[in-house]
Amino acid sequence: MNDVAPYTPPKVWTWDKENGGKFASTNRPIAGPTHEKELPVGNNPLQLYSLATPNGVKVTVMLEELLERGHKGAEYDAYTIRIGDGDQFGSGFVEINPNSKIPALLDRSNPSAPVRVFESGSILFYLAEKFGEFLPTDPAKRAETMNWLFWQMGSAPYLGGGFGHFYAYAPEKWEYPINRFAMETKRQMDVLDRRLAETRYLAGDDYTIADIAVWPWYGVLAQGKIYGDAGTFLEVDSYENVQRWTNEIAARRAVKRGRVVNRVNGEPNEILEERHSAADIDKLGL
Repeated sequence: MNDVAPYTPPKVWTWDKENGGKFASTNRPIAGPTHEKELPVGNNPLQLYSLATPNGVKVTVMLEELLERGHKGAEYDAYTIRIGDGDQFGSGFVEINPNSKIPALLDRSNPSAPVRVFESGSILFYLAEKFGEFLPTDPAKRAETMNWLFWQMGSAPYLGGGFGHFYAYAPEKWEYPINRFAMETKRQMDVLDRRLAETRYLAGDDYTIADIAVWPWYGVLAQGKIYGDAGTFLEVDSYENVQRWTNEIAARRAVKRGRVVNRVNGEPNEILEERHSAADIDKLGL
């Protein structure tokens, strides 16, 4: 017998700061800064303000991939934004991203006319166009790349904000939302598995920003490295094509290097809170 009374929404919702669970300090129903705080600026052309969440890892992997291909203009300073401490609500960060979400990029290649770029998919696209890498020029292949990039941007809220939240982070376990989002997450994994049965990478034979966007979410889930024991719960080993794909991408040098940047938890050789040159990652033996 369930003795918990069903929740009846009030006529008008009001914000209760004490009822936000683990993320009470990171979310609020209004935009704008909460405090004045300038962002640090390094000497490299690109300034990244981020955290090693899946969305943050997308961008650091992309930057490391560009450096691997010899693009010196992709050198970057990476500063950690501690979202649990509310750094994303500082005035300097909000000036770059009014949505107060990581990652945020400032391109100072032309210091007199810096360019702000926010939303991880937009950053990947911006960098791909700027350096002419990881985005095919053939119209059909380019369209397929963008299909999967936007698929990830539209699907990830179900994985992160939906399944991940209710399965791993919500103050209490509730069967209905966990079942609802587990079903959708498995459907998405099946979409990927069927696609990867046809092609080596998501857009075809070439590694693109689509793979860079999808891997930190679905590839890491397939490896059982996100949301506790979610890999077992979702039977991720059954998606054989996703497993082949995620292992291939995980073995890339740039991916190994990019995933540690702005990471604040983990093994000692996985943590790099700030990055200002390749030497910073070299010290970790990656």
